[in-house]
Amino acid sequence: MIDVKTIVLAPDSFKESMTAKQVCEAMERGIRRANPEIRCLHAPMADGGEGTAQSIVDATGGRLYPLRVKGPLGSEVQACYGITGDGKTAVLEMASASGIGLVPETERNPLLTTTYGTGQLIKAALDHGIHRLLIGIGGSATNDGGAGMLQALGGKLLDESGHELGPGGGALHKLSRIDFGGLDPRIRQVKVEAACDVTNPLCGPEGASHVFGPQKGATPDMAAVLDANLRHFADVIRRQLGIDIADVPGAGAAGGLGAGIMVFLNGTLHKGMELVARMTGLEEKIKRADMVWTGEGSIDAQTRFGKTPYGVARAAKKHRKPVIAFAGRIGDGIDELYEQGIDAVFGILPGACDLQDALRQGEANMERAAENAMRLLMLRR
Repeated sequence: MIDVKTIVLAPDSFKESMTAKQVCEAMERGIRRANPEIRCLHAPMADGGEGTAQSIVDATGGRLYPLRVKGPLGSEVQACYGITGDGKTAVLEMASASGIGLVPETERNPLLTTTYGTGQLIKAALDHGIHRLLIGIGGSATNDGGAGMLQALGGKLLDESGHELGPGGGALHKLSRIDFGGLDPRIRQVKVEAACDVTNPLCGPEGASHVFGPQKGATPDMAAVLDANLRHFADVIRRQLGIDIADVPGAGAAGGLGAGIMVFLNGTLHKGMELVARMTGLEEKIKRADMVWTGEGSIDAQTRFGKTPYGVARAAKKHRKPVIAFAGRIGDGIDELYEQGIDAVFGILPGACDLQDALRQGEANMERAAENAMRLLMLRR
């Protein structure tokens, strides 16, 4: 039996319904309706994908900055980056500038899509005098190895005639030399970390082009061309810089942006959940609490493959703290999660309802479910 006085609230966002911070607030309202003496420690979470910037900004009392940048196909899009409350760290999601969600399905073409907008976000973040840069690199529309990002930061990719390459992975076969003369010097003063949950190499059958290219619009023939182009890209990097990036795990993430971050920004790759956990002080909060509540929009058998509730549960079990998870949808295979550290899973919907109603009423549903879970814990006590 647990005497509960302090609870860590560490949910992910419920996509299209609530940010992670809003989930925390709804959980606390429900808990306090049942027992106003409970202390709640908020740790809004993310796994490195959508919502990562928002979660870290919310957890640190920071601010989001909107910015118009060049989208994957060159047209202008609205993106954003965040600065933490202490002003020392910037956080951004490449998907907000170069993501697949920005390209209509009929227009997806990784021969042409560019990470240039991601580089523009980085350059804007540098204007804040940051010491550290965190980049979530999930959900890309690109396959250019981070070439566009480098160009936005002042680097040049030149062909044999000294002309700069055009955008997209389809142009990389022309690369002869990389010119770093105009690269923004501030990037060398910043510690760069990327949230990356894949281990695919840059090239080959398990590389960026063959594995992820099809979902970005690549036909088998296009994937073969893109893979050959990234191989040539890696060869130029090896000859010019002495860095062999082609087979490094994670280099193929986000169409090779993982490689670009490692080579051009001297960055390192980390599991997204672990990176966010460090920024939100999750483990320190867990140590001070009696139990942990987590959750996200959907929990099922896939949750154990790096999703937020799984990561939170693993952190909690290191300190022998019980874990309750909440979800809008509970799918098949959750029995496996009970062996991985989640002690109970609760759905937040009061009954069958229309999806749009469920999304719209997310905070009220979360609050009600949290109150009921808290009353159950009090009954046990």
